[in-house]
Amino acid sequence: RIRAYLLASRGYLCIMRHMLPTTTSDNLVEHLCRQTGLSRDSAARLISEVLSFYDETAASFIRRRHHDLQKSGLANATIYRLIHEELQARRFAAEPMTERQIRRTIYG
Repeated sequence: RIRAYLLASRGYLCIMRHMLPTTTSDNLVEHLCRQTGLSRDSAARLISEVLSFYDETAASFIRRRHHDLQKSGLANATIYRLIHEELQARRFAAEPMTERQIRRTIYG
């Protein structure tokens, strides 16, 4: 599970590498509270988790998914195919990767 940490400092809400002006982040938190009924703390955590999710690199995603899929008992050949398919639907702009490149990312 990906975690992000919030740090309020000098008028900014820092979420991982993202710097949002306090007014922007406050507006977003308030919007989520109104739309979902979440508390301010829960809305801020949700924003943090979403931004953290989208901050993941392709290499980090590959290693994390490989570990998760291995724990579920899948064979590596199946895992490589699944990761290959999932990479195409992910939000990061990943270069097309072969199954060999995926294996090299996992094992070095």
